[in-house]
Amino acid sequence: MRRFWVIGGIGFGVCLCFVALLLVGTYSAAAGIAAGGGGRALGLTKGAVPAKYQALVQKWGVLCPTLSPAILAAQLYSESGWNPTIVSPADARGIAQFIPGTWATHGIDGDGDGDRDIWDPNDAIPSAASYDCTLAKDVKNVPGDPVGNMLAAYNAGPGAVLKHQGVPPYRETQGYVKAITTLAKSFEKPVGRVAPSQQAAGAIYFAQKQLGTPYLWGGNGTPDQDGRFDCSGLTKAAYESVGITLPRVANDQYNAGPHPSRNELLPGDLVFFSDDLTNSREIRHVGLYVGGGYMINAPYTGAVIRFDKIDTPDYFGATRVTRDGAEALPDRTAGATAP
Repeated sequence: MRRFWVIGGIGFGVCLCFVALLLVGTYSAAAGIAAGGGGRALGLTKGAVPAKYQALVQKWGVLCPTLSPAILAAQLYSESGWNPTIVSPADARGIAQFIPGTWATHGIDGDGDGDRDIWDPNDAIPSAASYDCTLAKDVKNVPGDPVGNMLAAYNAGPGAVLKHQGVPPYRETQGYVKAITTLAKSFEKPVGRVAPSQQAAGAIYFAQKQLGTPYLWGGNGTPDQDGRFDCSGLTKAAYESVGITLPRVANDQYNAGPHPSRNELLPGDLVFFSDDLTNSREIRHVGLYVGGGYMINAPYTGAVIRFDKIDTPDYFGATRVTRDGAEALPDRTAGATAP
């Protein structure tokens, strides 16, 4: 639940006019932003990687030309959600989800303290990068995209990539390559402007119809809940109304696309709030930006869905949701792919 520093109260009698005014020019503004696109750098966007791991990911993510900090971050997030103590049903362990047999061959002493500890991120993160680069070297002569081939080798083994001379025709492997390369965009620091969302207006249309509805902790808007929502339930439902399925939890919704800066926000962007501005895993609140410095917001128990200002000390950042970005997010209930 978000702690509110500033509340922007707007009477519901003018809500529809307010939304209409904010939406005027959404597509024209989007067209201007689309024209300003550019390439991407090796930097990580602020807060996407927890601060205690950021330096490690940045350092080891450039271990070889095929790897990048964003690719490494996407793999770690997909595997463990940055949890250094997690164990999968397949006995994959730690933040990089190494199986002990693979660790025995590919684990390295990343911090130079004399041991190789599968549970220590200071060893596991460098080992994940080293393993990626080993795989990249194994398939370096295979035609096609070197990053895709490296990721395919991670998922299916280098033998399969060599046999098929590229990403093998396995649904799981092709899905993994697409998921990691797409998810990496939520960790990259954009060089140019972020492309606009095509579904933004529809998501806002859904959310503005909920204005005045009482907040419900855990609310998904179902009939048995009298159509009530909490913050992430509202944003999830808003994007489901335009065919995009987001995770239920706000800090996972943050990784559903790239991250526009504050001065590049467009209506439809998700805006996030946290007490720790260095760690996206600590995000605790989300709203739907509508323009003019305001969001549609399901704030807390006892309040109703309403407009609130976004410019508060706990403002963390924003995400421009994409269909591919949402589909790339890991299913935490399905278990991770482990090296």
